[in-house]
Amino acid sequence: MWRTACRFSRVIKNNTNLEILTFPFSDGTQYALYHSSKIFFCPKDTSFKVSQRVRRNPFKSSGHLSRIIRPSAKSSGPDRGSGPDRRVSSELQKLSLEDLRKPEPEPQKLPKTVKDRVTNTRLQRENPYELVFGVVPCLLALTQGRRKLSQLFVMRREGRQRESVEKVCEEAVRRGIPIKHITKREMEKMIGDVVHQGLCLQASPLRFLTKEKSNSQQGNWCSGNPCPLWLVLDGVQDPMNLGSVLRSAYFLGVDRVASSIRNSCPLTPVVSKASSGVMELMDVYGYENLADIVKIKLKQGWQAVGTIGSEETSSGVSIIPCSEFKMSKPTLLLMGGEGFGLSAELRELCEVFLTVPPRRELHPAVDSLNVSVATGILLHSLLSSCRTGQ
Repeated sequence: MWRTACRFSRVIKNNTNLEILTFPFSDGTQYALYHSSKIFFCPKDTSFKVSQRVRRNPFKSSGHLSRIIRPSAKSSGPDRGSGPDRRVSSELQKLSLEDLRKPEPEPQKLPKTVKDRVTNTRLQRENPYELVFGVVPCLLALTQGRRKLSQLFVMRREGRQRESVEKVCEEAVRRGIPIKHITKREMEKMIGDVVHQGLCLQASPLRFLTKEKSNSQQGNWCSGNPCPLWLVLDGVQDPMNLGSVLRSAYFLGVDRVASSIRNSCPLTPVVSKASSGVMELMDVYGYENLADIVKIKLKQGWQAVGTIGSEETSSGVSIIPCSEFKMSKPTLLLMGGEGFGLSAELRELCEVFLTVPPRRELHPAVDSLNVSVATGILLHSLLSSCRTGQ
């Protein structure tokens, strides 16, 4: 099969030496091996001998390439010559030179995270609405009337919808809110990979309250408490933690939740979902300077109670376990954010610090509770002591 019929030829183009060896088969197909190498001589020196070029054996080089050349109409028929002077077909030259070209550099792409952030910012400016997701948050957002409602999106599913989803749809129809059925992929594209429960509601965002309400506007869920308790949050930045804190505060009967505005998480749909819709019910007040409102309440006869780790010490301030503290007058419970705790300015305003003592020897890496868990324990302890004292 591989006899003397094989032919060797050379093509020199763009200072590149291309060595080609072709093997004809009985069906007219040619199998070509070619090898390329740079020519190390000045292109202007045409008298330079070929023997002085740097050559490599194409069969021993690991970089040799191969092509199968099909006979074209022009080259079919008897052989058109042989020997080193035989010219290579234009098709073979084109194929070989394409392999020798350097790949074009790919255009620089904006990182996905930065690109998404820019896109989201632009969409937020163009669209004044946000997407509330989850069955209970959507239902409460529809019924409480605190948001401007635009449209309800429902994920399609085979068979009948769940009863809870149908209830939300009925409420939307009752209030004249248009409903649009979309696929699962479309919904995930809208709100991302979250537990949406097949529902999302396009509505205006909720903000922190910055002005005091009149007594007639206050909700009746916290009325009649002779010993009020306010929960003051200083720099809680995790939306899941904030949602859990709101849920515990509502369940246990806290009279008000106040938060710092500058360094805290805003009231987002994630907070609403983490609170199981409580954010749609409660008024959450926001203050530029928490120390100012704490000072005002102290002048009115309230007490400020801070939180601190059981291993921490503070000179001049008593530190007692939460189970031993009795709340006998209006109280502000100050909870610090993740990592840093209470600011130094708020610590100076606290009359006493409470701790949740552990029931075992703790590892140094796990020496504290999550802020939402600690808040629930402290709220329950304070409110229980108040009822016991009564």
